[in-house]
Parts: sequence; C-alpha cells; structure tokens
Amino acid sequence: MKIVTDKTPKVDIHAILTPQEIDGIHHHIHHYPQPRAAVLDALKLVQKRHGWVNDAQVAAIANMLGISVADVEGVATFFNRIYRSPVGRHVILICDSIACYLTGYEALSDEFKRTLGIEFGQTTPDGRFTLLPICCLGNCDKGTSILIDEDTYGSVTPQDVPLLLEQYL
Repeated sequence: MKIVTDKTPKVDIHAILTPQEIDGIHHHIHHYPQPRAAVLDALKLVQKRHGWVNDAQVAAIANMLGISVADVEGVATFFNRIYRSPVGRHVILICDSIACYLTGYEALSDEFKRTLGIEFGQTTPDGRFTLLPICCLGNCDKGTSILIDEDTYGSVTPQDVPLLLEQYL
C-alpha cells in the first residue's frame, strides 16, 4: 500500500531554477501577504523562459513558496495558459465560445488544422506551432478570434490563415 502525503519533497532549487527565476519569485513573494499567493506569478515566470513548466520546476516553486506540490499543480492545471508539456515556439489559441462558434469557428479551426497538418493539442513537426482551443478570448464583438502568442486577432477568416502564419517565422 502506497501512502500519499501532501508534504513537499525537498529539492535543490538552484539545480532546477535559474538565479533570475529565483530572484523573480522572491520579488513576487514580497508583493503578497502570503507566499502561496505568488504561485501563478512564479509559474508564469518559469514558463516565460522555458515555454512550459515541468514537474521539477513545480516542485521547486512549491519549495520556494512553502506549499505542497499539489497546490502548485492545482494552479498550473487550472489556468489554461500554463503549459505542463512542451509546446511550439508559437501557440495558436482559437476561441470556441458561442460568439466565435457562430461567426466561423469550425471553418477557421479546420483551415488551421489543414494548413498546419496537426490537430488540436499537437505541435507541428518543426516545433514552430502548437494549436489549442480556448473557451473565450474576451473579443466577442470581433469573432472569430484567435490569439497567437500575445497577439489577439479578430474577425479572422480561413483566408487569413496563410498571412497570419507567415508573421511567425
């Protein structure tokens, strides 16, 4: 019988995180009354450098914040923009909210899949793009909307796909 504990295993954070990441996490900790409140900031900071957050980094963040790995994992998996597995250099998020669905989501997502040769959740063989759906981008008045990295595009049509992809070499 395996006993599961909620204790955070001790890890050498210096072997897992860069000095800049450690300093950045300490900086975020001091902005909150409780260190655990810095979880999302710490995850974003680590992801910014690596493109995703691996298990060792989750454990290191938990150690730095003095909370369980499960607590960090819970935040990491709750937010759909924290990636727990490798993604491409550019992440394409296609809004599948009702507003975007009614303005062409299916045709647009089909065109991205056809052009890239991948399905949702996959990355192109060259590592350039990962394609993901997202429940809402808050750009409903300009559906169909997409987000590529940090760039939001509205009223996107299937005909726009080649030109959009060319911008992200």
